[in-house]
Amino acid sequence: MKFVLDQHAYLNSPIHRWDTRFKLIGFLVLIFAFSFVQELYIMPAMALATVAIFMISRIPVSFILARLRYPSFFLFAVVILLPFISGSDVVFSIGPLDVYEEGIESALLISVRFFSIITLGLILFGTAPLLTSIKAMRSLGLPAILADMTLLTFRYLFEIGNYLHQMETALRLRGFQARRFSRRGFSTLAWLGGSILVRSYERSEWIYKAMIMRGYGQDVNISQGSFQSSARDILALGLLILLAGGFVTAQILI
Repeated sequence: MKFVLDQHAYLNSPIHRWDTRFKLIGFLVLIFAFSFVQELYIMPAMALATVAIFMISRIPVSFILARLRYPSFFLFAVVILLPFISGSDVVFSIGPLDVYEEGIESALLISVRFFSIITLGLILFGTAPLLTSIKAMRSLGLPAILADMTLLTFRYLFEIGNYLHQMETALRLRGFQARRFSRRGFSTLAWLGGSILVRSYERSEWIYKAMIMRGYGQDVNISQGSFQSSARDILALGLLILLAGGFVTAQILI
């Protein structure tokens, strides 16, 4: 079972070798610290810390850029509108539109915070196999049902994607052109969406029955033996928590 998100999980870097339990705690603390920052003066330090962690992880730049592409579309719409609708101090005007200083600052804050948090999340789950990350969550107290739902949801998103790709290929072979707007085209797309939902529901029923027949639902003790921590893991966690505390302290003092 191959996951796209953790395709670089077997690289050799300090972050890859870090105990997944400590890595989860440290990265989540740093992500919450980044979300707490509201001052523009702290943004360069946040971006620098993110770049440094990314370089240590040795994950290819193409991997991060490919996964930032689609979320960036939504961010782009917000960043474009903010300078024109938020604030009171006009910096300059573009025809009848005024560009506000507060809007520019808000756009910069949102952009840096967004890319920093998303990048940290990709590094967190891209430097360890997904199953290992879920086991680490279980060992930290995540309920078993949530762990199972996380794994199954992530796994079968790709199955649904494969269904969609197969059906789109079949439609193209039959002469369907999705770029042409027509009533028939919309009805075909609606049929495609409904068919995907029905097939997904049927597949979930089959999977659930197969899991029940194999004893799913019985209490199983998760072994902690697969995780081995050392003094370096604890030290790395302490450094990341100190870094997060530094951002929070800077925000409070400024």
